[in-house]
Amino acid sequence: MNDWARRPRLVVGNWKMNKTPSEGAALAAAIRREVGDAPRARIAVCPPYPALTAVRAALEGAPVLLGAQNLHAEVSGAFTGEVSGAMLAACGCVLVLVGHSERRHGLGEDDAMVARKLRAAQRERLTPVVCVGETLEEREGGRTRAVLARQVTAAYQGLGREAARSTVIAYEPVWAIGTGRVASPEQAAEAHLVIREALASTAGEGLGSQIPVLYGGSVTPQNIGALFLLEQVDGALVGGASLDAASFAKIVAAA
Repeated sequence: MNDWARRPRLVVGNWKMNKTPSEGAALAAAIRREVGDAPRARIAVCPPYPALTAVRAALEGAPVLLGAQNLHAEVSGAFTGEVSGAMLAACGCVLVLVGHSERRHGLGEDDAMVARKLRAAQRERLTPVVCVGETLEEREGGRTRAVLARQVTAAYQGLGREAARSTVIAYEPVWAIGTGRVASPEQAAEAHLVIREALASTAGEGLGSQIPVLYGGSVTPQNIGALFLLEQVDGALVGGASLDAASFAKIVAAA
């Protein structure tokens, strides 16, 4: 299992439900060309399941890690349409998104399910990228701090110190996902600090400064620069902009 020290920054592209295997391979090849052989940031892409093998082949030997967008909490069984961590690892994945806002709020995944998936990922030596974030209603109601603390505590409660060190967190303000809105540097810094405080109190003293916390929410080459100036921001979880190799490479360069 990887030890994800906070530096260098990590940029993860979440392709969501886009790209067939051939299209994914072409995008991966383009990203490979754009970022070059020695990028100064760590890079990962998360294609949809059918494209994993083709993207893996296109990235062979490149400094780009392969990830997945989700996994099931169980090892195997009668779970039609689901994919296990072992299957992802066999495809070459090294990390996996857990609890993305579109799964929490669109598909009903609760905190307990996210905690189970975190542990399922680690069982297969996959690094979980644990996604947390508040809705617009929660932010406007002054509940951002409470929501983030609850989500982090639920995911990490009872997790050993070394296991916690082998995770990544992504802060996704739900109101910014796919809307074109982005958290201000002040909002992002405050949220990341809340997350670090919750990590320290739940997973162990000092871990709040060791576990990488990424920003995700309508990230573009135009807005990420101001966020990367913040000490609290250790990288980015990129949605739509990761579907364009040149845009994604600009975000990597900014990191």
